[in-house]
Amino acid sequence: MEHKMTYFEKIVDVNTGEETLRPYTAEEIALVEESLARAHEAEVEAAAKADAKAALLAKLGITEEEARLLLGGN
Repeated sequence: MEHKMTYFEKIVDVNTGEETLRPYTAEEIALVEESLARAHEAEVEAAAKADAKAALLAKLGITEEEARLLLGGN
């Protein structure tokens, strides 16, 4: 069973302090969920790159600092 999130925009009238919650439209929800999916994909990709880097350093038997020195980096 898929659970859908409900999103709201909080609107505050600065003159009266009255707060209103407006539910997002279907289009706004789609944009938020698309953005969240892209962020998740980026996190997964970054984790995979970090794992690959760690595996390579372990295979070479050097630290990240030693690799930077070998490559002429700071």
